[in-house]
Amino acid sequence: MKLPGVEDVERAAVRLKEISEPTPLQRSPRLSALTGHDVWIKREDLHEVRSYKGRGAYTLIASLTEEERARGVTCASAGNHAQGVAFACARTGVRARIFLPRTTPRQKRQRIAALGGDWVEVVIDGDTYDDAALATAAWAEESGATLVPAFDDPRTIAGQGTVAAEVLQQLGTAPDVVVVPVGGGGLLAGMLVVLAEHAPDARVIGAEPAGAASMAAAVDAGQPVELETLDSFVDGAAVRRVGTLPYDAVRRHGPALTTVPEGLICVEMLDLYQSDGIIAEPAGALATAALRQGLDLPAGSTVVCVLSGGNNDVSRYAEIWERALVHEGLKHYFLVEFPQEPGALRRFLDEVLGPDDDVVLFEYVKRSNRETGPALVGVELQDRDDYQPLLDRMDVSPLRVEVVSPDSPLFRFVQ
Repeated sequence: MKLPGVEDVERAAVRLKEISEPTPLQRSPRLSALTGHDVWIKREDLHEVRSYKGRGAYTLIASLTEEERARGVTCASAGNHAQGVAFACARTGVRARIFLPRTTPRQKRQRIAALGGDWVEVVIDGDTYDDAALATAAWAEESGATLVPAFDDPRTIAGQGTVAAEVLQQLGTAPDVVVVPVGGGGLLAGMLVVLAEHAPDARVIGAEPAGAASMAAAVDAGQPVELETLDSFVDGAAVRRVGTLPYDAVRRHGPALTTVPEGLICVEMLDLYQSDGIIAEPAGALATAALRQGLDLPAGSTVVCVLSGGNNDVSRYAEIWERALVHEGLKHYFLVEFPQEPGALRRFLDEVLGPDDDVVLFEYVKRSNRETGPALVGVELQDRDDYQPLLDRMDVSPLRVEVVSPDSPLFRFVQ
């Protein structure tokens, strides 16, 4: 297989016009003011599938022969690609068996069923996308169903590349910078194909979650490689190994790559929701989060960020809020050894905590030691500058206090 050309993307755009309208390109006053750039957001969350994945899936499935359609299709997905396949199957009358990892949020599972109806069978298999991909490959070989890759197929890439074609048409000129979220790399590859032809001076930046930077690993290794560890929090972009074709596109066109901390992604998700009224999933906020972490761009650049998806489960917002507070230095955890005597907790509250500090977690365990007992204490600050004074008061306190590092297993437990 080889990368699609611009003509393939143009054919995909014609085909997609039959079933869906272009997604909006909207200026972001918040991000423009925050960064000093002219920032525009490509709202792929407003697609019927609530992500760009419907573009690639429909492009591939609509191109199948009658014999291939009769055998059906199959795919693996962390959720969004499955919705794209379900969307495409319902419109083309092709049956699908879709494999999802157990980490797929309930909201995405429900959307898959709603979009695909009777045309789709969902199978939960494995803990990661890659586990589901192995099950999909086995089913394709056994049944003869056509595999619909999420990113490593020229037809998928061509369909996803229509995002760039729409941006150029809607903006009316070439942007200075385009920031693209990266999971398996299909969207990035499709946009590189189009922008290299029609906007060669535009700078393209691929944004990856810090815990799943598989494209950066591929570039470092000179070929796609599997990540040894994978943080699945940004589930829409948590791919252990990027596609061969997307890697070829990156090697050929040389976009910049940047990694984004998961905590900053959470901060941006909350700002999108509270300030802009936009519901973004973690992968959907990757590009705008990357922009706000301080990319090296000329002042006043015209920047387009692809908001790639809005399939977020409301039940995740507690964790998102927690991660955002930790990232901003407003929430901290400590192990405190309290003496087993009356008034010990009162002295901690009066002498160690500041007037605006709030105890949000207190788990006290009385061990066999009769003199002291440990407690896990979570403290939320009003201002991150209050942290050092808090530490100073802890240092002069007779209490033994240990900071729980965000890297420790205990910290991951309380999150």
